[in-house]
Amino acid sequence: MDKLIIEGGRPLKGEVRISGSKNATLPVLAATLLTDETCVIANVPKLMDTNTMVRLLKSLGKVVDWDKDKLIIMSNGKMNPVADYKLVSTMRGSICVLGPLLAKLGEAKVSMPGGCVIGVRPVDLHQKGVEALGAKVAFDGGYIVAQAKRLKGARVYLAGASGPSVLGTANVMMAATLADGETIIECAACEPEVEELANFLNAMGARIRGQGSPRIIIHGVKKLHGADYRMSSDRIEAGTFVLLAAMARSNFVIRDIDYSQLTALDDVMHNVGVTVQAEKNLVKVKSPKVLKPFSITTYPYPGFPTDLQAQYIALMSLTNGVSVIRDTVFPDRFMHIAELNRMGARIRREGGSAIVEGVKSLCGAPVVASDLRASAALVMAGLVASGKTEIRRVYHLDRGYENIDRKLTGLGASIKREKE
Repeated sequence: MDKLIIEGGRPLKGEVRISGSKNATLPVLAATLLTDETCVIANVPKLMDTNTMVRLLKSLGKVVDWDKDKLIIMSNGKMNPVADYKLVSTMRGSICVLGPLLAKLGEAKVSMPGGCVIGVRPVDLHQKGVEALGAKVAFDGGYIVAQAKRLKGARVYLAGASGPSVLGTANVMMAATLADGETIIECAACEPEVEELANFLNAMGARIRGQGSPRIIIHGVKKLHGADYRMSSDRIEAGTFVLLAAMARSNFVIRDIDYSQLTALDDVMHNVGVTVQAEKNLVKVKSPKVLKPFSITTYPYPGFPTDLQAQYIALMSLTNGVSVIRDTVFPDRFMHIAELNRMGARIRREGGSAIVEGVKSLCGAPVVASDLRASAALVMAGLVASGKTEIRRVYHLDRGYENIDRKLTGLGASIKREKE
């Protein structure tokens, strides 16, 4: 197991390139199960999660080859409907194989998923969606078992207690591509990752419209073919670097970023006094000496992303005042508070909110990463803190940020990786 050691206080400058989107890549890779033909996916980030999905695809009967940043995915002739616990339990995104397996094979046995410990993430909407299409679903020994001789189009309402489900929308949309008739997903997730999956499916011959809106309409087809596709950049990694630039008072250039996907973040940056200059596929960040406190609430897209909540708390820890950060998507996603407090922050939790009293500076300390985005927040804090910060359990970080230590070193940070 690796750890990161950061000597804080180094000025950051230069350029950093944003990698392909992890959260979009995982369901796109799952969608290749819907065809026997070859698919080529470019701009795939080399992450622990993408490697896990590749291993899962191989276990289900695919042949997968890496060629630099491209994945070439071919059929092995016979598919396996069982997604094993050892792979699925490590990553939430692996639940996305449920819909494609059910549509292609008429059956699927998928282990209950795992991933970051950020609160309860039920699979009820996945069950509701495929049952609406005619599948019978049961739970057996920690597995979701679904069967259907032939899926049929239906109207599906996918709102949950915390809003629409991104992966639930993805699963129903993929299953519906090969169903008989028309499927309408009401209260569908509007995230760019859902829109990208729909675009990839359409490139395979699916008939989907309305992606990016709360109503997605899918006309089932008999067969999907292979496709070549290039993944867009990772909006969460991009947002993390924007927040880092603001926190470090740095003006490094962020390239390969689609800033139009971060309108909520841009509004928040304006309110804290940070100027973000966007030019085509790059941005420059200009941060004042004193940041303004600003309270936010996370919402499903296009609201402020829950996946940037921890990083935003790190930023607010250095303001001159008090801010309240409320997470409506994952109300228990605050395990990073205790670790930031070890570095001198003043943060307390009240229910689903964090109350942040800004301090003048942070100091390095030994800390433990609890989940993927909390890891990023601790790295940000370590880079601006005085002294040395040692972050353990950084395998979480490697799940979602490609070569993060190399990218930061390229900006001038003092950061090295060691074995624990």
